[in-house]
Amino acid sequence: MKKDMRYICYPFMREKPSTVDFEIRTDSLTTRIGLAASLTKDIPRVYEDLMYLAPMAYHVNGSVRGKLAITEEDLQILSDMYDFYVSEVEGRVDIFVLPQGSTAACELHVCRSEAKKSVRALHKVSVEREVPEILFDYTQLLANVLFAMAVYVNKHHEVEEIQFVSKSYPMRKKKKVED
Repeated sequence: MKKDMRYICYPFMREKPSTVDFEIRTDSLTTRIGLAASLTKDIPRVYEDLMYLAPMAYHVNGSVRGKLAITEEDLQILSDMYDFYVSEVEGRVDIFVLPQGSTAACELHVCRSEAKKSVRALHKVSVEREVPEILFDYTQLLANVLFAMAVYVNKHHEVEEIQFVSKSYPMRKKKKVED
């Protein structure tokens, strides 16, 4: 007798919701990184970095239930990546910007948002079980890298950033640096 596949309950559905939700979030993040990579083949540095980050997002995914797969070296590589992109977009990220621009940059903003959702889902897991701090550090930094990449891609495509000025929060005045 053939089983009706619609009624098979997969084992992960019986697990705690926070763990499953985290894995779904990081799977979505990885999928979006792959899409962003497909849109950045014209910018080899970004494409290569995204192809590096896609499996890293899956390593974050498995590090909650399985063996910790994120190392201090991985965190340093991500930190170096962040430093590169921020140095390349200096002056363009001093303001809060709208997530807009080229299609590739917009997809990178979606990736950034997915990374932030992953951090939140990881927090929910940490309420139920111990979560290594490095996973928080990595996913939070990943969101920042993806933001800087989005701005870098816009710069490459000669798209100006559009400042967002909140009507809800007052603008903070920058402190003057005294000599």
